[in-house]
Amino acid sequence: MIPGICDDMNRINLLQNVFSIILIGEIMCTTSEIQLRVQEELEQGTKVDTLASHFLPPYQHLMPDNYFRLDSITGDLYMTAQRMDRESLCPMKPPEGCLQEYLAIIGPEEDIIKVTVKVEDINDNAPFFYASEIHLSVSEDVAVGDRFMLDDNAWDADEGSNGEVWYHLDGTNNFFAVNETETSPVVIVQKELDRETQSTHRMILIATDCGSPPQTGTATLVVEVKDVNDNCPTFSPDSPQSASIPRDSPVGTVVTWVKATDADLGLNAVITYSLDGRTSHKFNVDKDTGQITLSDNINTDSPSEYVLRVLASGSFCPPAATQVTVSILPVMRAHPVIKIKFIAEHQNQTILLEENKPPTVLAVLELSEASGITGTMSIEGDVPFLLKQHQDKYHLLSSKPLDFEQKHEYYVSLVFTNAGVSSVGPKTVIPVLVEDANDNTPQFQNVHYKVDMPENNHPGAFLLQVKATDADSQQNGKVAYSLSLDTEELFRIDHMTGKLYAMVALDREHQEYYSITVVARDNGYPVLEASATVSIHVLDQNDNAPVFLSPSFVFFIPENIPLLARVGFVAAKDADKGQNRQIEVRVLNGSSPFVVDNTQGMLRCTAELDRERQDRYELWLLARDRGYPSLSSIVKVTVFVEDVNDNHPHIILPSSNLSCLTVSPDMNKGAAITRIYAIDEDSGVNSDLSYHIGTCEPPTISPFEIDPHSGNITLRQYLLLKHHGIHRLLIVVRDSGRPTPLESTVWINLLVNKSVEPCHVNGVPTIPPTFLPIKDLCKKDEVSSEQAWLILIIGLSMIVCSFILFLGAGLICIKQRTVRSRKKNNEDNKDNRITLKLMENCQTGIFELTGG
Repeated sequence: MIPGICDDMNRINLLQNVFSIILIGEIMCTTSEIQLRVQEELEQGTKVDTLASHFLPPYQHLMPDNYFRLDSITGDLYMTAQRMDRESLCPMKPPEGCLQEYLAIIGPEEDIIKVTVKVEDINDNAPFFYASEIHLSVSEDVAVGDRFMLDDNAWDADEGSNGEVWYHLDGTNNFFAVNETETSPVVIVQKELDRETQSTHRMILIATDCGSPPQTGTATLVVEVKDVNDNCPTFSPDSPQSASIPRDSPVGTVVTWVKATDADLGLNAVITYSLDGRTSHKFNVDKDTGQITLSDNINTDSPSEYVLRVLASGSFCPPAATQVTVSILPVMRAHPVIKIKFIAEHQNQTILLEENKPPTVLAVLELSEASGITGTMSIEGDVPFLLKQHQDKYHLLSSKPLDFEQKHEYYVSLVFTNAGVSSVGPKTVIPVLVEDANDNTPQFQNVHYKVDMPENNHPGAFLLQVKATDADSQQNGKVAYSLSLDTEELFRIDHMTGKLYAMVALDREHQEYYSITVVARDNGYPVLEASATVSIHVLDQNDNAPVFLSPSFVFFIPENIPLLARVGFVAAKDADKGQNRQIEVRVLNGSSPFVVDNTQGMLRCTAELDRERQDRYELWLLARDRGYPSLSSIVKVTVFVEDVNDNHPHIILPSSNLSCLTVSPDMNKGAAITRIYAIDEDSGVNSDLSYHIGTCEPPTISPFEIDPHSGNITLRQYLLLKHHGIHRLLIVVRDSGRPTPLESTVWINLLVNKSVEPCHVNGVPTIPPTFLPIKDLCKKDEVSSEQAWLILIIGLSMIVCSFILFLGAGLICIKQRTVRSRKKNNEDNKDNRITLKLMENCQTGIFELTGG
């Protein structure tokens, strides 16, 4: 491109930009601005303000017009059907408030003004916790008055005091409270805690805003009390206080077991067993199990009784002590020694037996060094075990399947009796621990739960809590809850507590009933599960305004419609239920001749209509439901009144039957004499008029005729001497109405006379003659006999000429064919061409003759 041209274009662009900036600046400087305040969520039709107090009419546009409607005459601003939601318009809560800008065209000069609307907040949002369950861990040794700040604050989408939240607790049993003056929830301990008494505290944390009326949101606060080592070991009441062994018992013989417990958990509950240093060194105790065994041989000169002081020690606790008296039995010359061969699973001389296992051999017992001794071995006490002798051995069996949930620890005491003397030799005790099996399925308290939930709930709303228990212990008895996969997006269940929440706002119009399957699974192997059904009934709220079946109605009715006749179907429907969907439709235009029949949803006419006075009615219908608060909608109805042929033609000219007009006999044929002018107040074909001569007087062939469309009366022939005198024509003006046309008549009096003096008539025929067809009497337009004969002769002549021409053409064609056949044998090719030529000539001649 040429550099000079480039420079010119750059200058032009620069000037355009400068002018654009100047023009925009002028518009901004000259644009007026007003600020209005509008509350959010106002109903349709609510008047919020007016522009008339600031500017002159007319008021043309408000852009955009999605929320407001501007009355072009009064300048009033009304809310539209689309409600303003401040939280959606300004989710970030700007410090200057939620401002929305609009442009309006006002005044005769069509000035542009800026309308700034400040959307004021109402308390239409409740505080909301993001987590439906808040967990807090507190040590059980906390002091009364200690404070714990929670990280889970409630969120309120409103602003100002409507968005300020304070907290309180419900269901605390006076253990906890919250500081109501803090912006974040602070939990305060009010009573001493004891994990061993209550390890979990569940309460409701309630967040309440400062709006009017206030709204609340809730979450479950779960306080887990952590264990501290505040309990020391204590010996159980069933811990043995005495035991006995033969004096010649070998080293390692089990004497007895002692048992201590600690109410704490974990490492805080670890117990270590030991013997007091002053206790004889001939015994030993297992530090973990409390099993006392013989650690040295007992001589003959050893005492017959030993008092053992057993200590149970825990962390940071003084040891607990119990005393066990061990009696040394005299040595028999010979006593049996029981050797145990374990068959079942065992650990530290203890049999581990799974529950529900059928009776089976647990161990094989063999007597040694029993020569010369006779007797039997038996089980002491009532325990579900038995002995079966097999040759010189005994089989130890369980007598029935054992249930861990009933009892999980047994001690089998074996004794030998000889000749009626019981307890020959030392007792042999075999501990049996029953191991838990996952043999119990979780059981719901109810297999079918029902809950009612109002629609439009806040996401995360609590529905109900299901509860399932498992009779197993430890991991096998821990239950976790879950939902079927198809409902996880709508609902959520707390896996530990079984609390069910609605995660979305439910809409009854979309779905009224939900059926949810809740599954409870234990933590055993194999996993066992049970299910329960939760039926949720979504309760209706009045959240749907009535909707007319059409955005506008247009009806056409005849003007002779009967009273209370149907005009059209104007019913509305409401998607709500019950009283919320009961609708009453009424006419807002109180003076209109229409009423709504709500039983049938019909618009009915209540007055006689006359299209000639009013041919169209515009009315507004209001449909209002009976919910609370009531919702409504309006629709425009246009009723067109169709014409009925209920008006006779009204003859304007002539104005009476006594009018008289003198007609000169020298007037030419076709001359205009006068005109009939009539109108009809009906419309359409009902007002389409035609003009006819009904009859005439004298009843002879009249020299006058009338145009049926224009009503012009003209002279149809020259006037003769016989036509002199008065002529009376009865003019019939008829409309084209259906099914029966209406008509009016008037007499036209015409005096054929050379005198120009005005004529007068004194009256009309007293007895109107019968109307006769016009062609029969008054317009008898016949053809003369001379004209008829002339037409006949011309027609016959044309027929004869046509016949002669047709005959001549036939003769010429026959002659040509004869000449062609004679020359055919001499010159075939030439003759063929001649023949073709002759045929063409023949055809041409025929055409010429026919055309001539």
